[in-house]
Amino acid sequence: MVKISKEAALEYHEQGRPGKIEVKPTKAYRTQTDLSLAYSPGVAFPCLEIQENPDDAYRYTDKGNLVAVISNGTAVLGLGDIGAVSGKPVMEGKGLLFKIYGGIDVFDIEVNEKDPEKFCEAVERIAPTFGGINLEDIKAPECFYIEERLKRTLDIPVMHDDQHGTAIISAAGLKNALEVIGKDIKKVRLVVNGAGAAAISCTKLYMALGVQKENILMLDSKGVITSDREGLNDQKRFFATDRKGVHTLAEAVKDADVFVGLSKGNVLTKDMVRSMAKDPIIFALANPVPEISYEDAMDARPDVLMSTGRTDYPNQINNVIGFPYIFRGALDVHAKAINEEMKMAAVMAIADLAKQPVPDVVNDVYKVNNLTFGRDYFIPKPVDPRLITEVSAAVAKAAIDSGVARKNITDWEEYKNSLSVLLGQETKLTQKLYATASAHPQRVVFAEAIHPTMLKAAVQAKAEGICQPILLGNDEVIEKMAKKLDLNLEGIDIVNLRHPSEQERRERYARILTEKRARDGYTFQEANDKMFERNYFGMMMVETGDADAFITGLYTKYSNTIKVVNEVIGIRKEFKHFAAMHIINSSKGTFYIADTLVNENPDTDALVDIAKLAATSVRFFNEKPVVSMISHSNFGSSQSDGAWKVRHAVERLHELYPDIPIDGEMQVTFALDNELRDEQYPFTRLKGKTVNTLVFPNLTSARSSYKMLQMLNSDVEIIGPIQVGLNKPIHFIDFGASVRDVVNIVSIAVIDAYVNKVKQVMASRG
Repeated sequence: MVKISKEAALEYHEQGRPGKIEVKPTKAYRTQTDLSLAYSPGVAFPCLEIQENPDDAYRYTDKGNLVAVISNGTAVLGLGDIGAVSGKPVMEGKGLLFKIYGGIDVFDIEVNEKDPEKFCEAVERIAPTFGGINLEDIKAPECFYIEERLKRTLDIPVMHDDQHGTAIISAAGLKNALEVIGKDIKKVRLVVNGAGAAAISCTKLYMALGVQKENILMLDSKGVITSDREGLNDQKRFFATDRKGVHTLAEAVKDADVFVGLSKGNVLTKDMVRSMAKDPIIFALANPVPEISYEDAMDARPDVLMSTGRTDYPNQINNVIGFPYIFRGALDVHAKAINEEMKMAAVMAIADLAKQPVPDVVNDVYKVNNLTFGRDYFIPKPVDPRLITEVSAAVAKAAIDSGVARKNITDWEEYKNSLSVLLGQETKLTQKLYATASAHPQRVVFAEAIHPTMLKAAVQAKAEGICQPILLGNDEVIEKMAKKLDLNLEGIDIVNLRHPSEQERRERYARILTEKRARDGYTFQEANDKMFERNYFGMMMVETGDADAFITGLYTKYSNTIKVVNEVIGIRKEFKHFAAMHIINSSKGTFYIADTLVNENPDTDALVDIAKLAATSVRFFNEKPVVSMISHSNFGSSQSDGAWKVRHAVERLHELYPDIPIDGEMQVTFALDNELRDEQYPFTRLKGKTVNTLVFPNLTSARSSYKMLQMLNSDVEIIGPIQVGLNKPIHFIDFGASVRDVVNIVSIAVIDAYVNKVKQVMASRG
């Protein structure tokens, strides 16, 4: 784990705009009409609707996606009572986590009040603003009273995360850890070191799972909590034991099955661990120093199952696995509370998720290949993208079933899809691509199957039902790599193009290519030699119908691949050029960018082809193309050669394709700002239209534009490159593409191949 210095932490919080969160508008606000709708007089109408029906606040305001993170600073992150304003960086941090993991907006509110009654009164008065209340860093025992009262008096979800977040995650971990070692939860002996808010809540939830009260020993700073001790509060008294002769931690853990530490660092010794029962479970959750280090625990007992609150060891118990998704589910059904049924639903969903195959993105982040359910992995990782869909849906369903939801959900698959879109894991476009491709899966050749990314993508595409992969490469090497990456190749074809068994096919492909390129000086021997190369062999598979689509590019230079595709596949007869396009999905909409790969410095003829191909491709994605031809100038403002070629391409396009909304040359600013463009250039054929397709004057400008967006804005999704204008579905992958990037292109290639087959069938029928 990276060591965090004071200087680095202070600089992080201070640099640029101070703090970690901000408020952004979600509606248009540039025009006078926008402002009149947003404020006076337009705002009066939703106000009156809400006055008539208060629940309409969920329709017309951000209430349904807004949580208050509220604290009085009396128990801040192990720092203790440092005051309300001193705890503000923590509350902002909580707001950041709510947003990035759950898509939830947050106002952090620091209340300078320690009196529980007055604190509750303050929260009750501001509660109408919010869809939920997250209580944070409030000391025990006041936190128990505050939460219970607010749950009674408010009709929105209230949760003290310090209590219930840790309880939910650790309960899921305990359930799975016991399953790993085969112990019955009703028989295990549990020791809880700590008796604060988190410890009390955790232990109660463990009991709800099945831990028996008589098998629990709880300790505070004075030792084991016994029934004969005086001055116990109600929470501690509930867990007081009548067991005799057990007072210290060492005495308590002897023969215990489970130790849960919610106290302070270095209180559990190696000898204590050695005294525990077989396969002991240790949750050492004090932060930043656990009750016993991972190294000491494993050294004392190699059979230990260990969890800490730290990211640098297995089985981290981290509240971020829970609270964003619990509130997400509660908000989405406009719940009146977070009840026991919803908390238990979260426990079960988290526990079940750890038993499912781990997504590639999780393995990549933790730089491992084979996270599987067992001793070192019985709690999902915080970066697991499935948490929002599985946990939020489980919580929302429990809210509906238990009667605290104001809103019903009937289509759970659609709800889960919307959650994926919310956090940018998928978009409606990619969901549609996958659905269409999986309805018509095709045979796709993966040229560079020995590349880990390509191999993972092939396996994932098959698992999602998108295609039937064909892997090109040495079968022994591929199988060895698959084993290393823990990938299942069952049902996937491997073609070792260099193997003697493929000689007949190589020679057949060579004869076909020789006949096709005879007037280009090809000889059979030259063509036969080329069949030992992945790109030639793989493209010939598609050309001859032995496969339907082809994916390459992670190893090969584009220039080499472009040469091969021209020789083997060729360009559609109505064009003289082919091109590539990238799709940009952003909060501003979906945009199509060309040419991003093939034509380095296109002339007028090439620009005409690129624009026509781009427009055709946009229609392929069921959108109407509105095309802007980009330049450094606007409608003749420059007489340079670069502007001239774009201008003349536009003239040709207007003549040849008058039905396509297309104009230029123009700068990007005018292409994307409708009002500015229409005001300055009212004669444009794009007047009143929103541009969705940008054709750039050269490769450098096109690639630089989408690459810069990709690097500067993590919320932008880039899909591509998508080859357009070829006779068959041949697609190149960007160097450094992720598994998901490759699968996106595979889905497009599959749809492309299917559409081509349909066209051929229709053509044959006349």
